[in-house]
Amino acid sequence: QLAGLAVIAFGLWLRFGGVMADFASDKKSPEYFFMGLYVLVGTGAVMATVGFFGCCGAARESQCLLGAFFACLLVIFAAEVTAGVFAFLGKTVAIQEAQKIYEDIYEDYMKNPGGKVNRTIYRYHLALQCCGKDNVEQQMGLPCPENIQMPKASNCLVEIQNVIDADLHLVGIVGIAIAGIAIFGMIFSMVLCCAIRNTRDMI
Repeated sequence: QLAGLAVIAFGLWLRFGGVMADFASDKKSPEYFFMGLYVLVGTGAVMATVGFFGCCGAARESQCLLGAFFACLLVIFAAEVTAGVFAFLGKTVAIQEAQKIYEDIYEDYMKNPGGKVNRTIYRYHLALQCCGKDNVEQQMGLPCPENIQMPKASNCLVEIQNVIDADLHLVGIVGIAIAGIAIFGMIFSMVLCCAIRNTRDMI
């Protein structure tokens, strides 16, 4: 249950907090990346629910509930493996989508520097700590945050790739941890189920 709640909190933090929240607040957003986060949150909710029924099965020494607990953990394990493969294969697409969003905003700003997009592009620059698409963009009047390190943080396309790479790396670590917890849960549930059966046979 605690692991499930932790996964829910982690997925919601990645979705609504940090840099990716700025992309999500725009009309366009890297849905391919967020789709993986929705799967992560859903898995956490299922884990918390399954954990509750597993506790009930252990407390009541119910073989039926423990068997259902084992089956649910097996499904969660398969879902985590699938999500991990999905995240690995979809990383390039997610990066390209996020970079395309920034490039569209950049082009809109260049066409109309005084429009509403001025606030949007500044929000992205502030969140990513970057400015423009190459080293000379600082001289073209872009709304850039103060005290950013130039030229290292001047290319926002590179920073977007770094952020998504780091986030997906964290998602992968969490997925492996969930899979490990599921394996131990399945082992212990079967051991307990067999122990209950043996005890009843002896009685």
